[in-house]
Amino acid sequence: MGSQEVSSVDWQGKHVTVAGLGVSGIPAARALNERGARVTVVNDGDDDRARAQAAELEALGITVRLGDGATLPPSTDLVVTAPGWQPDKPLFLAAAEAGVPVWGDVELAWRLRGSGGRKPAPWLAVTGTNGKTTTVRMLASILEAAGLRTAAVGNIGVSLLDAVLGDQEYDVLAVELSSYQLHWAPSLRAHSAAVLNLAPDHLDWHGSMAAYAADKGRVYEGNTVACVYNAADPATEDLVREADVEEGCRAIGFTLGAPGPSQLGVVDGILVDRAFVANRHKQAQELAEVSDVHPPAPHNIANALAAAALARAFGVEAAAVRDGLRAFRPDAHRIEHIADIGEVAYVDDSKATNTHAAEASLAAYDSVVWIAGGLAKGAAFDALVTGAAKRLRGAVLMGADRALIREALTRHAPEVPVVDLERTDTGAMSEAVAQAAALARPGDTVLLAPACASMDMFTNYNKRGEAFADAVRARADESA
Repeated sequence: MGSQEVSSVDWQGKHVTVAGLGVSGIPAARALNERGARVTVVNDGDDDRARAQAAELEALGITVRLGDGATLPPSTDLVVTAPGWQPDKPLFLAAAEAGVPVWGDVELAWRLRGSGGRKPAPWLAVTGTNGKTTTVRMLASILEAAGLRTAAVGNIGVSLLDAVLGDQEYDVLAVELSSYQLHWAPSLRAHSAAVLNLAPDHLDWHGSMAAYAADKGRVYEGNTVACVYNAADPATEDLVREADVEEGCRAIGFTLGAPGPSQLGVVDGILVDRAFVANRHKQAQELAEVSDVHPPAPHNIANALAAAALARAFGVEAAAVRDGLRAFRPDAHRIEHIADIGEVAYVDDSKATNTHAAEASLAAYDSVVWIAGGLAKGAAFDALVTGAAKRLRGAVLMGADRALIREALTRHAPEVPVVDLERTDTGAMSEAVAQAAALARPGDTVLLAPACASMDMFTNYNKRGEAFADAVRARADESA
């Protein structure tokens, strides 16, 4: 199937089982019901919220089965699953045994795009272990600066189904895709796509690093114009080599150094393009200055180059790349500067929930008092600490798996002073900030880059970041 071909399915009377209520399941059930399918929603949970959601769907004639997400309903023709459901769940094993296909919400959106006779918008897709949301939002900002109707959608929180079935028509979509979503999207064919980086993550879900990488690599399948890879991460280029793409599709690298032909990179503080120019062996197009990227941390410059590469693959002019990057501001809790107190900067990167993200965050600053810890998710911290050791003024550790980080610091940075916080109450973050402030010297950065998930102490990484920001602002008020 070509990348822009619309798959037509006659849904009338088909029995579709939707796995999971929630952000993707409810829109999927509604959309399929509207198209004449017989829809059964199965859900593991059976709480008050699930029962309220079920009542709304049942009023539309949709069957909902709460508390039993394991059994495949009889005569099911298709399963549409929420992306987080693991592939080894009994429901999917039963579907495989019965020869019933399983789609995710992304696959369903891909199949339904162009409904109502509208021309389907091409997708520019982004995946990777870290930086996806920032890159997709940068890309959308660049596309908007070019005068294109667009939206940042997908794993970013805006449902792809809502985007492809809503009243708004788009020229192009900037699509964030997780490894979960790609696993369940066999026929997705993007205009162009990028894999930003690959590091161990979600291995409990995928089963192995090889399986995780293979699911990420699905984003390149059937690309028509460009497969964008990270020249500093050979595994991403390997995925391009393994992909089955349309004839004429090009491999486009991005690098923080000077770019070679068919690459975007940085020269003397300028983001330059040697891929989408008339003579890439002799010419380079200036796109923007490093100072146009906010914040201009190395990994964020890499995000900007990836976004620029996808935009240029879609034909966007250089001036729009510059204007879009200038207009963009990152979401909260992503290298967010909170305050300067006594010549010490306080930065919230609560979104750094794994070692790969924390490594990039730590590399952005010369002298750091590091606040870290939480749920390690099976991660090891030796490589992270070894790489950051020379930058560390001190470390304040908190959360369930802080001992793992402390042990890595003892092995690889024994001279770095460490404060180990046992408390896990709501005041723990305030104490962490106070202890970090005591370790810091003028010119230092107190950096919340936990390298761990947050759920041992906080509802999510947003709440953790808010606690840090509140503690910093309270300290700033006291010192004013």
